[in-house]
Amino acid sequence: MDALGLLKIWVRRGIDLAVRDTVSSDPYVVITSGTQKVKTSVVKDNCNPVWNEDLTISIKDLSVPIVLSVYDKDTFTVDDSMGNAEIDIKPYIECLKMGLKGLPDGTKVDRVQPGRNNCLSDESCVIWNKGKMTQDMILRLRNVERGEIEVQVEWIDLPGCKGLGFKDY
Repeated sequence: MDALGLLKIWVRRGIDLAVRDTVSSDPYVVITSGTQKVKTSVVKDNCNPVWNEDLTISIKDLSVPIVLSVYDKDTFTVDDSMGNAEIDIKPYIECLKMGLKGLPDGTKVDRVQPGRNNCLSDESCVIWNKGKMTQDMILRLRNVERGEIEVQVEWIDLPGCKGLGFKDY
């Protein structure tokens, strides 16, 4: 199946991540979707790490979940899990499909509320700015006592791909 496009995920920072070593952790983020796997660098001794790294995955099927997992890097043992969250891009994709263009910078196209069907810890806005649409999210990590990850997603069309059926958004 041809790719619909690329999803750039800007992994900004971790907030109040769980301690997995004696007094801190050495966290890194892994994003998986289907067979794809990309990861950030490790931030040493920090439960509030700042990565500011762009990770990009190709999207072939919108129904395949995008899972963000956080791990504590260990030298002599298996890396410890520090929780995970699913990145729900369906509301973002629906905004792209509206075919919007020419909006004033900073226009909030949609507001997505936290709920049982997503991992958002706070309201997330889809915003039109400088000719592109982005969505900022703070994701609450599951399967862990605490922690959040701040990310931003942005769609990138691939030349020659069938895309999502919209142009000039």
